[in-house]
Amino acid sequence: MTESTTKRIALVTGAGSGIGRATATALLADGFCIVLAGRRAEPLADLVETAKAAGQEALAVVTDVRDAASVDALFGTIERTYGRLDVLFNNAGVNAPAVPMDELPVEAWTNLINTNVTGVFLCARAAFGLMRKQSPQGGRIINNGSISAHTPRPFTSPYTASKHAVLGLTKSIALDGREFNIVCSQIDIGNALTDLSERMTRGVRQANGTIAPEPMFDVKHVAEAVRYIANLPLSTNVLNMTVMASNMPFVGRG
Repeated sequence: MTESTTKRIALVTGAGSGIGRATATALLADGFCIVLAGRRAEPLADLVETAKAAGQEALAVVTDVRDAASVDALFGTIERTYGRLDVLFNNAGVNAPAVPMDELPVEAWTNLINTNVTGVFLCARAAFGLMRKQSPQGGRIINNGSISAHTPRPFTSPYTASKHAVLGLTKSIALDGREFNIVCSQIDIGNALTDLSERMTRGVRQANGTIAPEPMFDVKHVAEAVRYIANLPLSTNVLNMTVMASNMPFVGRG
């Protein structure tokens, strides 16, 4: 095990693309050693090579956050390699088809809940345990929520339910972590432009039944928001932050 009092260690789940990759890149620029977790080895390996070329340190660990044994193996690797974890960005998540709930396959619901809720819990649970026993004690958990943690889109009951659950987890972790110097934040994102969200520029179902394109914003601003929270001292927390395209239909939605 490599002990270090100078290195800051951060874990980013879903690090292979989109918000996760942008955030990992930003934290690497701040001098964090980044553990990159995701289900696909290739994009993780690519980011490790990019970091290495820039003189930065990254470690890729192929992980399925839905699986408790896979998450335990991830955190075992972190503990053996670095001896501690300072920041977890709980970012991995999926969506489901936007259809009336009676048309949604139960398997789609199960996969989404297993990823967006159980996966967040498993990673937070493991991070909490490591942060609680490490010396110095404490650390920061940042959960990727959504504006859907507050207001739904049409035909998104699984995703909306999952993000409401994440909001409850965030508050509970923030409360339960006080005794151990563990803080927890949630960043709620609205219309960051990624490969997965690009379709929204061509039209999204609105509450009145129409299909309309929505404004998007650069994913780098999500990374900058996470970067800000990650660099705060543990005596200070941002419990909830909303980062969104200014003109998206969220305030006043419906």
